[in-house]
Amino acid sequence: MLDLLITDVRLPDEEAAPFDIGVREGVIVHLAARSSGSSAPDSAEALDAKGGMLLPGLIEPHIHLEKAYLLSRMEQEAASLQDAIKMTAEMKRSFTREDMAARSLAVVREAVRSGVTHMRCHAEVDPILGLSAFEAMLELKEKVKRWLDLQIVVFPQEGIYKSPGTAELMEEAMRLGGDVVGGITYQDGSLHEHLDFVFRLAEKHGKPIDFHADFSDNPEHKAIADIAGRTIASGMQGLVSAGHVTSLGSMEQGRAEALAGLIGRAGIHIMTLPATDLFINGRGDGVSRCRGLTPVGLLQEKGVNVVIGVNNVRNPFTPFGKADPLETAWLLAVTAYMGSAADSGKVIRMLTHGAAQALGIGDYGLKLGASADMVLFPASSERAILLGKPEQRTVWKRGVKTAETRVESVLSEQKALIKSI
Repeated sequence: MLDLLITDVRLPDEEAAPFDIGVREGVIVHLAARSSGSSAPDSAEALDAKGGMLLPGLIEPHIHLEKAYLLSRMEQEAASLQDAIKMTAEMKRSFTREDMAARSLAVVREAVRSGVTHMRCHAEVDPILGLSAFEAMLELKEKVKRWLDLQIVVFPQEGIYKSPGTAELMEEAMRLGGDVVGGITYQDGSLHEHLDFVFRLAEKHGKPIDFHADFSDNPEHKAIADIAGRTIASGMQGLVSAGHVTSLGSMEQGRAEALAGLIGRAGIHIMTLPATDLFINGRGDGVSRCRGLTPVGLLQEKGVNVVIGVNNVRNPFTPFGKADPLETAWLLAVTAYMGSAADSGKVIRMLTHGAAQALGIGDYGLKLGASADMVLFPASSERAILLGKPEQRTVWKRGVKTAETRVESVLSEQKALIKSI
């Protein structure tokens, strides 16, 4: 007997009749087209999807939890990236473990309601916070494991050598259970030394790497080229990610194509963060403001796995947004000219299978033997999901329902009274 059977459900990339999908002990064990004529197996729980679309659980690949929801603490608005970094560093001095845990949990709750079943967060490790943010994320990881799987990046926001003591803290955080080694190419004076440390630490612990890189609209910023070279030299193709990489979007076409090709050969996953990138970049352009995004289409043409991250939620870097990957994906689709039905499929894949590849998640997808991490929408296509961003969603983690949002709309009409004079 199945634990759960969902009937009359549409699946991505399937234009045939709706499917039935069954789960036992957290794993997808039954998958059959309704038109096949086979009888549905018995189940302890059954749900009629009524033709709605089922996606594998959404993945949030790049987010900062402990510095979310800071707007009420800001004395002024950030006018640049360095402003945002400086303002946040000052506010961090008043962070407590309890404060960071509460704000982080609020973001996770919102993400789970939105359909997220996997998340990668960047926990800041530096002399200001010590290991307090990292330790808060370790506790959170255990607390929310029934809702989502959380990967923790050990992230040196203030720089590794710029902030003495950070290297030792990163070493300790990785020893205590960090999942990913973080880097930030624009915070240290020597890119060479920064990359040496990051790659050495990752090799020591056998972990992947996730950089913040080239967050500007200056075409001369191309640390991603050095990252790609190191990745190939160390044999880490497929194990390195880089967020932002927006300067690539300001480069002359030929240079951009060559660099995108190198990124593809290195197997680097690029995480575009449109809410932050669009808000911060382009401010210095006097006449024609650039869009401030990494060139998603070009990178995909070169075989690069590009995924989408929320990044920040209501702080100096991004005073907008919520932990809903679909909202960020919709913003990217608008600003990256991805408006066709085919583009909608690409964008949804960036939130699901592409992000799973970037995070190294193996048992993923709507297929037999995969973990039953799923989200159901009352929509018949990926394009309808992206355009409408339906609030009504049902979410399962390993076959157990973790969230359900129901929406009831009542439209009241009143006849107008027309009075003749």
